[in-house]
Amino acid sequence: MNRERVINNFIEMVKIYSPSLNEKEYSEYLVKYLEKLGLEVYLDLGYKNYGGNAPTIFAKLKGNISGLGVTLAAHMDVVEPCSNINPIIDGDFIKTDETTTLGGDDKGGIAAILEVLESLIETTEKYEDIYVLLTPCEENGMLGAKNIDWSKVPNHMVPAKDVVVIDNSGRAGLIAHTAPSKYDFKITFKGKKAHAGIEPEKGINAIALAGISISNMNIGRIDNLTTSNLGTIHSEFPSNVVADLCVVTGEVRGHSLDSILETLNSYENACKISIDKLGGEYFFEKTCIFPTLKPTDNLVFAKEFAKVYESMGISTELQVIGGGSDSNIFAEKGYNSIIIGVGMESVHTVNEKLDTRELFKTIDVLKKYIIKI
Repeated sequence: MNRERVINNFIEMVKIYSPSLNEKEYSEYLVKYLEKLGLEVYLDLGYKNYGGNAPTIFAKLKGNISGLGVTLAAHMDVVEPCSNINPIIDGDFIKTDETTTLGGDDKGGIAAILEVLESLIETTEKYEDIYVLLTPCEENGMLGAKNIDWSKVPNHMVPAKDVVVIDNSGRAGLIAHTAPSKYDFKITFKGKKAHAGIEPEKGINAIALAGISISNMNIGRIDNLTTSNLGTIHSEFPSNVVADLCVVTGEVRGHSLDSILETLNSYENACKISIDKLGGEYFFEKTCIFPTLKPTDNLVFAKEFAKVYESMGISTELQVIGGGSDSNIFAEKGYNSIIIGVGMESVHTVNEKLDTRELFKTIDVLKKYIIKI
């Protein structure tokens, strides 16, 4: 690989402002880069469904041998604050001046993909078709991946079923293959207003309804595969008014849909207890934010990839993780996806940094796997 090119590309990319919902400039940069390399590009316009401004980029490098090929995927958006990023090279690390995030999540992954493509094009090695899938708005509920109109993707541009998502924090050698589903819930409690000092008994306090309900909810670690958390409790009234509205939000995530739904049902039963005690009413809403990620091949793909790491002297770890990513969305569409580490550390903070040694290892292992297949 050309290590200087990798570093220069990464630094150039992180300087492009690309928060969720506003990745247009960066997507245009990437389309030009990919087309300059000779890849065919198809753009999905799903962003029109959620108010974004950047397409999901499908690209294809035609292989020089037959086979099923492989898909390399990453996301284009970066979490705020990400304006006017000032990348600093500090030995083997690239970091920020600690006023912004760096954008290694996931521009480190994209830098790896671009170098794999470019270095393969420069060699005479044999490789199957390589598909590239770059999504917007991953950090904002995977909206880019969720809104792909797969019916419009040209048949010859439909990605290979084995997908390597270069978006795992930590060192090279980490291979996540399983991740939970996540459901968000919103509970609206409605009581009855009254003057708190003159006739409070005529009112029904919605905050009290929420409090009784929450006290009957099992929050936190539900079981080995399921967790839950409350995010907000919102009600704004002066202290001399019995509050008639309170909204509670939270999440449940887990590897078993039955366990998730059982937990949500128990929360709704807790709401009924408060209504039976004080009166009023509640409205319970639940939304699946992303489905589970599970291997479809009994970990064959993950283990094959692990062997490539090990052949290079890199220790591997097959992971079951607690977060979600585009991989969860791809899995729902029948793709077999793994998420690999690329050397990003302290992501989503102003202390974020990228270990270039791990980035280079990731590029090497991707190339070795692709040439191997």
